[in-house]
Amino acid sequence: MNVFPFIAAEQAGKHNVKRACELLEVSRSAYYQQKTGAQSQRERVDARLTDKITVLHERSKGTYGAPRIHADLTELGLRHGRKRVARLMRTAGLAGKSPRRWRTTTIPDPAAGLRPDLVGRDFRVDPGVIDTRWCGDITYINTWQGWLYLATVIGLASRRVIGWAVADHLKTDLVDAALADALARRRPEPGLVFHSDRGTQYVSAQHARLAHRHDIRLSVGRRGQCWDNAVAESFFATIKTELLHRQAWPTHQAARQAIFEYIEGWYNTRRRHSTLGYLSPAAFETTSSQPLPIAQAA
Repeated sequence: MNVFPFIAAEQAGKHNVKRACELLEVSRSAYYQQKTGAQSQRERVDARLTDKITVLHERSKGTYGAPRIHADLTELGLRHGRKRVARLMRTAGLAGKSPRRWRTTTIPDPAAGLRPDLVGRDFRVDPGVIDTRWCGDITYINTWQGWLYLATVIGLASRRVIGWAVADHLKTDLVDAALADALARRRPEPGLVFHSDRGTQYVSAQHARLAHRHDIRLSVGRRGQCWDNAVAESFFATIKTELLHRQAWPTHQAARQAIFEYIEGWYNTRRRHSTLGYLSPAAFETTSSQPLPIAQAA
């Protein structure tokens, strides 16, 4: 709402402009600048900064909020406060996408009680332990051709999706394909911990044989505790918010291609992760021997 005409009317009626500005929470300098058509230096900087913010927001396909936009600007050498970035985004009508709370689709297996929990919700980021602890899970995608299922393997140290597979079924072959993909890409040392929920695929004898061949220690969370596999669940909440729930998927192939582009072309290599000090997983791995940048409070 433009309040300047009200202040002008007060001034024309010989009323106190200072008091009118205070009541309407507008600075007198802003009122007189608007009246004379002058633009302050700060307003000119805000205008240029808003243009840059808009470009960065579009580059993220409308997913970035103020913290990630602020990190992008800082990397470009534009050092402005996060509150200023948030204010300009609100003024421009720009907002990020926040993941919804997830719900589990796991079918638990009683045999999972025989497996230990080797992670214990310890998901801390540690640059010195790349490829010593992974986690995996499955989610679903609704397409016009029927359900499609995505299995992922994520490195707990860098939050990178290091292996994934899609299929139109929920057989153990799906999670084995994702784990095999990760093993082919990363070739970890013996003793790797692979953590999952209690889904029947993850506690199957077939999956155990694959893990044994590669000297992998299998780990599962507790029954009904989605937070025990929070990193995997969080990724699914993110990809659904930023990609899968933003449009309809007519075919399996269209969904597969979009997932490939999102994971390999955006999430792993460019998307900033708050847990990593607003670095991408790839950038974090590249600079893993250096201290993490200090993340500002949201």
